[in-house]
Amino acid sequence: MRTNWADNYQYQAKNLHQPKTVAEVQALVKKMDRQKALGSCHCFNNIADSPANQISTEHLNKVIAVDEKNHTVTLEAGARYGQFAQELDDHGYALHNLASLTHISVAGACATATHGSGIKNGNLATAVSALEMVTPDGELLTLSRDNDGEEFNGVVVGLGALGIVTKMTLDLQPTFSVRQDLFQDLPLEAIKDNFEAIMSSGYSVSLFTDWQNQVVSQVWVKRKVEANTQSMGTDFYGAKAATQNLHPITRLSPENCTEQMGVAGPWYERLPHFKMGFTPSSGKELQSEYFVPRENAVDAILALEKKGDLIFPQLMISEIRCIAADNFWMSPCYQRDCMAIHFTWKQNTPEVLQLLPMIEAELAPFKVRPHWGKLFTVAPAVLHERYEKLPDFLQLLKKYDPQGKFRNAYLDLNIYG
Repeated sequence: MRTNWADNYQYQAKNLHQPKTVAEVQALVKKMDRQKALGSCHCFNNIADSPANQISTEHLNKVIAVDEKNHTVTLEAGARYGQFAQELDDHGYALHNLASLTHISVAGACATATHGSGIKNGNLATAVSALEMVTPDGELLTLSRDNDGEEFNGVVVGLGALGIVTKMTLDLQPTFSVRQDLFQDLPLEAIKDNFEAIMSSGYSVSLFTDWQNQVVSQVWVKRKVEANTQSMGTDFYGAKAATQNLHPITRLSPENCTEQMGVAGPWYERLPHFKMGFTPSSGKELQSEYFVPRENAVDAILALEKKGDLIFPQLMISEIRCIAADNFWMSPCYQRDCMAIHFTWKQNTPEVLQLLPMIEAELAPFKVRPHWGKLFTVAPAVLHERYEKLPDFLQLLKKYDPQGKFRNAYLDLNIYG
């Protein structure tokens, strides 16, 4: 029995293939019929499953080259961010952002528009300047931001539907240090009046809430360390500075969390919430996440706050973050700055699936879009309404995969349906 990392989904694919070279991937793709790429198994639904074959990118995890002239890194698609971040730092470089955990693979994260945080920071896919992909006939195709324009924007957040990505080139910037300052018990009233100021207070800001008592339980402010960086003091819009390291789920030990209390460290050890060598989050859990336009952020938060007593019994914690707009057709942040509301649920699947339609209904006035790799029940027809480039994406699917080699139940329902 093969499952995803949280053990909530059992893969149905009959065969798992684990190629060690791009040539082996090409041979497999050409030979086999129905198939799907499998990355780090961090999705909570069947997006990476197949009725027949999965091709794991686990062994395609090497850094190929750091290009100091063009300030890019090219790496194999199965590399996990935590495996190469320190090497970038050793070269004097950084990525613009990281997700809350570095255990995820580059190709999988980009294909699902997975993100970090920061009102000026696009999702992880916005760092992609080029990619290499194996097409259904086993041939290699290279696309780049500079040469392929709109088609590139259709391919990068591709939901695994167009081919097996084997290499990616990411933009780099000079390395930087970050400090994390944490505050507890932020009054909801402060969010109503100061949402933009609060979310702009750092390079990356996260709000953690259980939707109870009109209070946000924790605020994590990650700031670049510069010559004029000063202490944030003990009061933050009514929240009090934490006096010890915290886990987002307060009852859990913070030992697997990245260093806090204003202690400066390299970008790759502060932008994520969780250390690479430890189990991220709580482990045995479910996750959902919903994106709304940032201009509707406060209204969306208040709408869910009214449902807090229904949400709370199944919840471990919620996280609220902001992400900048991008131009990827299937990104939830396509041409709109967003706020994302993330739910880490107890692993009670029937109860959680009953809650999701209520949450989606509350967020429907804001044209909510779900995270592709997490649990949602938004109807396919509604998804088609909310993704204006989806008809173009369908045309791209016909061009790249006319025989449907990479189709699966997830795509049949949500994209082709």
